[in-house]
Amino acid sequence: MLGVNLTLDDSDVYLNITINPQLVGAKLDVHTVYDLIAASKFSQFFLLEESIIDTVIAFNNALQQNKMAVITFRIGERRNSEIQCEILKDQLSVVLKVTCGYGGELPSSASLKNILTKNGVKRGISRKRIEDLVLKCARANTGEEIQSVVAIGLPPKTGKPSKLVPLVPNALERILAPQSASSARVDMRNLGAILSVKKGAELLRRMAPTKGRDGYFVSGEIIKASPGEWLKLKTGDGTVISDHDENLLIADISGMPKFKDQKMWVDDIFTCKGVNVGTGNINYDGSVFVNGDVTEKMEITATGDITINGFVESATIRAGGDIIITEGAMGKVNENATEYSTTLISKGNIYAQHGQGLKIHSNGNVSIGRQIAHSKITCKGKVTVGATIKPNGNIFSCIIHCQDSVTAGTFGAVSGSNLNIDYSEGFNNLLERKDTLVELLKQLRQNNGRHLERMSLINSKFIPKDMQYRVDEANQLFESETQLLQWLESKLTEVSNAKDKYQNNMQIIANKRIYPGVILKLNNRTWRADKELDPSLVLLQGHQWRVKSAS
Repeated sequence: MLGVNLTLDDSDVYLNITINPQLVGAKLDVHTVYDLIAASKFSQFFLLEESIIDTVIAFNNALQQNKMAVITFRIGERRNSEIQCEILKDQLSVVLKVTCGYGGELPSSASLKNILTKNGVKRGISRKRIEDLVLKCARANTGEEIQSVVAIGLPPKTGKPSKLVPLVPNALERILAPQSASSARVDMRNLGAILSVKKGAELLRRMAPTKGRDGYFVSGEIIKASPGEWLKLKTGDGTVISDHDENLLIADISGMPKFKDQKMWVDDIFTCKGVNVGTGNINYDGSVFVNGDVTEKMEITATGDITINGFVESATIRAGGDIIITEGAMGKVNENATEYSTTLISKGNIYAQHGQGLKIHSNGNVSIGRQIAHSKITCKGKVTVGATIKPNGNIFSCIIHCQDSVTAGTFGAVSGSNLNIDYSEGFNNLLERKDTLVELLKQLRQNNGRHLERMSLINSKFIPKDMQYRVDEANQLFESETQLLQWLESKLTEVSNAKDKYQNNMQIIANKRIYPGVILKLNNRTWRADKELDPSLVLLQGHQWRVKSAS
């Protein structure tokens, strides 16, 4: 603008405006000055608003009074970016806060690192984070505040607790792992010898806890890690801690070892070559090993595992542990599928190589080696038909009530016979438990709220000494009620999580195909296969059954 000049002083810091009234000739306003600065190379400078106003007033007054002397005012200045370094209280992270400057120097990676060094930051500095901060500052507006975590320490990692490592496998684990027949192939029929141990055999070793990992503060000081805790080595029935090694559990009797829920024990084992009319029924407090077949109408009952290295036909097997049948199990079923001549009842898992006409009830998982048909399965875990890795067995014409996934190669048959898989019972049990807890908590919360008000009122009053013990008793009862409320709250959370997990586990996985006639049910939500499907995953999503490709 003619007659108006913007210049820097000798220090190259301050911005001056020089106005020659003779050349301007017309009045100036504040907006005109601001527009002039914005269009100049000084647009990023910090502007002194009052000085600009004074400049305009002085010029207009001079114009009115016909004074033509040159007017000079300082109206702005160059300001460098302000940088603050904040080390958080835990000494594990550092935040740099940058208030972007006005026409001054932008922070560089080197300048930011120097500030960190001056503040005693030695470790955990992120070069990438610093470069990102520099880039953000270059793109930011003047006066804008930008902050970023640029250094992160390493918290110590507590060591893992001691680990209990079984030195002998459970019988079911051994059965489910096919034994190598040679280096070139695996013989699926060779399921390994049934395992039993003699007195003094090594069963379980407690491994030492790890030392953990040291951490460090951003200052470079080392934070020592706490080692993991030692788990108590508990002796189960038939086991003792070795006299020579406090971390070793050995067998105190001969029998069948079992490791479950971080506990090892040895069951007395009853062995026979078969169960038939000649041997009679078996009822044993311990584990039973039958090295042969179980014939029609015979019964075996045991508190431990029952292992049958043979075939079961129209018999009843009840176990307090696992049931393992290395061959097949066969039974007869009436036309209405209400009566089955072979019954397998287990508080653990159940395994059979193949099955037909079976009534199975398991508190754990049910595994079938090849095929199962015309059977009823009730279990609280998974149903798997086929090998452990990518099961490819066949399942058809069955009724299944389970609480986890069902995996097989082929579901259903070409004939279209129905295969019903129902998840309703377990889900409804969880819903009932949740509703009961919600109703109980609702009432308890109301009571606890009223009691809180009353106890607060009582505790605010003057209590005579001879009545203080009654108030103490009331406070103790209120505290117990509050603890009960908190415990029930945690139980409600557990049940809610269990319900969500249950819904996620409701699915069938077919590694080969699904034939028409397969039915999935959860109360009134039913899915029916109306055509043949290639490898598929059927699961519940958004309260609806969905089919996805499993290939």
